[in-house]
Amino acid sequence: MSKPTEPTCADCGQLACHRPERPAPDFCLGDATPPAVLDGTVTAYRDGGPDAVLARAAAEVEGLYYGKLTRVEETLAFARRIGAQRIGIATCVGLIEETRLFATILRRGGFTPLTVCCKVGGTDKTEIGLPDELKIAPGGYEACCNPILQAQTLNAKATDLNVIVGLCVGHDALFCKHSDAPVTTLITKDRVLGHNPVAALYTAKSYSRRIMDEERLKGL
Repeated sequence: MSKPTEPTCADCGQLACHRPERPAPDFCLGDATPPAVLDGTVTAYRDGGPDAVLARAAAEVEGLYYGKLTRVEETLAFARRIGAQRIGIATCVGLIEETRLFATILRRGGFTPLTVCCKVGGTDKTEIGLPDELKIAPGGYEACCNPILQAQTLNAKATDLNVIVGLCVGHDALFCKHSDAPVTTLITKDRVLGHNPVAALYTAKSYSRRIMDEERLKGL
């Protein structure tokens, strides 16, 4: 496989931004960033605005609880530090039991959970232009996911923070695009690996070696 024509952070062996005692490569994105642009981002994190609140809360949770809390607990700790009370949950119907448990945990933590399922609106996939033969089970009603309506529903409920629970690849992108409130993810869907997508990377040279097959990947 040829080297990338436009190397970026994944191609860096130094990570000098993280370990400043190391020399940065010629293609370092940090070094290529104009000082005014870098200063603008840092200013956004410290000016007291919405981005500053999120950034400081995230850094505080990381600093206080690094390696001590589960992501469920970290989500509550983050929500509390940004002053969020109404927590939206955009859930996959296939993870509704997990969502019910998470909602219970939120209530016990003093928050107000507001949940909306991916199939909200009950619209058949053919109504959005998908051919019937591309359904999971062709020939009958099959509701499409509606992440835009999920976002609009939570926007109408004036949620302070929205949490994704298992939305499909792409549907999560649409939800984030249309959400008024900041969005974080609790569960990332992977139907094959029990919602643990990183397992494919850990086993890329063994059980999941098909994901390294260049020709196969180009055909997906």
